[in-house]
Amino acid sequence: MRTETKLINRHHDRCIRQVQEYIREHMDEPLHRDVLAQVAGFSVPHLHRIFTATTGESVASYVRRVRLERAGYKLRMGAVDITEVALAAGYDTHAAFSKAFRQHFGISPREFRQLDCRTATAILRKGKST
Repeated sequence: MRTETKLINRHHDRCIRQVQEYIREHMDEPLHRDVLAQVAGFSVPHLHRIFTATTGESVASYVRRVRLERAGYKLRMGAVDITEVALAAGYDTHAAFSKAFRQHFGISPREFRQLDCRTATAILRKGKST
């Protein structure tokens, strides 16, 4: 029975990695839960259950985090227009993006953009400023 459980867990891990890769490769597109479930070969509820159990975060939280991290890298690399970065990250408004960015990193996008490269990179790596 333990061998069977290990095989199932390996299969789930592989499927979730495929979903994560799909998300990263299609970050600029709308990511529909039925498509993500199809990538994994699961039903939508099963995907959510397995994804959360495997990664410790929901699919929506994972997508939000990856988009915010990518936005942070764009800001760190000198992106001038925060609204453009916000739209590219899937946010409809500068305000919504700023709120999500501050909640995730503990600092506003404007403040983040003014940091030196080393400090900004450290924040991106750990997810929150100190």
